[in-house]
Order: sequence, then structure tokens, then C-alpha cells
Amino acid sequence: MIRNLPNLAAMREYGRNVAAKLCAGDVVALTGRLGAGKTTLAREIIAALGHEGEVPSPTFTVVECYDTDPPVVHADFYRLNDPAEAQELGLDDYREGAVLIAEWPDKAGGFETEPACLSIHLEIADEGRIAIARPGPDWLTRLP
Repeated sequence: MIRNLPNLAAMREYGRNVAAKLCAGDVVALTGRLGAGKTTLAREIIAALGHEGEVPSPTFTVVECYDTDPPVVHADFYRLNDPAEAQELGLDDYREGAVLIAEWPDKAGGFETEPACLSIHLEIADEGRIAIARPGPDWLTRLP
């Protein structure tokens, strides 16, 4: 599923649409080159779930947690050198009963094989972005 996101308002709407379909246990795997909008989309999803404060990029902390409904774990795996490092962080413990929004998911071993994974690849297009969503089986009936 391809979605044109010509501006920030379109990104915000897309984030709201994704957030409206999220359930605990879901993974939103965000891919794309540096500057493609992964963190921006993550922020929009987290805000749509009710978080009113700042949403810093977890590039250096790797994991940030948000008390939303459902709870969100926002992870940026860019700095990982080996997928085993994600497990060393206690990622499974963080994920219990929460949604995982994963930037650079391949660096953590990927999540695409999980049935509840919605993979979204972002590409820069002119001044906006293009989102290419690939749903896991659990997402087939609730695509945004």
C-alpha cells in the first residue's frame, strides 16, 4: 500500500490513522534512509495515542517508553552493531503489553516475520515523503 505524504499535515494524518489501528503486541517497523521521516512519523503516532510531551529521537538512548493507550516503546536501533544487542537491552521486557515502534529494525534482526508487524518504508519525494506499507497477517483487516 503506497501513500503520498506531501507535507507535515499528511504525515500527521497518516500517523493518526496508524495509531487508531494499533493493539498491544503490534510492531511498526520504520525503514528509510537518514532524513526520510521515520522519527517524525513515530512522533505523530505517539502523539495520536495521547502523549502530549516531547518525543525525543531515541538515537542515543536507543529506547524510550510512553504511557499511552496502548503503551508505546519507541526504539531506534541505528547504533546497534549486532542484533543480539537488542536482546541485551531487555527489549522483550519492554515490549510486554506494548506497541513497539522500531526505527532501523534490520539492525535489531528485523520484525517482518512477526504476524503483528506493519512495515512502513519511507522515501523522500520532492518536498514530501512516500510511505510504502507492508502488513503482516494480523494487519490485513485493519490497514490504515
